[in-house]
Amino acid sequence: MIIGDRLRVLREAKNLSQGHIEGRTGLLRCYISRVENGYTVPSLENLEKMARALEVPLYQLFHDGKEALKLPKFPKRKSANGDLWGSYGKDARRLSGLRRLLGRLDASDRKILMSLAQKMKAKKP
Repeated sequence: MIIGDRLRVLREAKNLSQGHIEGRTGLLRCYISRVENGYTVPSLENLEKMARALEVPLYQLFHDGKEALKLPKFPKRKSANGDLWGSYGKDARRLSGLRRLLGRLDASDRKILMSLAQKMKAKKP
């Protein structure tokens, strides 16, 4: 499925013109046309604007089923005393600091860090 086709189908199902979408999103009509015809790939921010303008949840731009997809249940990491790790105290401060520092990395540093982590994972004792 091409996202532009899905946007057009949803727009036409709601009886809206590209001009209506332009008015609701602030995106230019020519941009909307280019997206619908597959010449431009919209950013996530613009997809969110279009979903709001079409009055549909964002997932419906990618999934044409009636119900939202079910997310898998991931196990939660617990500390020795049964609390979720990083939820408070010293661990929470460390986790917050790590998140802040990782957010500052540029793409090349992030790639190096991920490569290092993968190599460490592969060398389990």
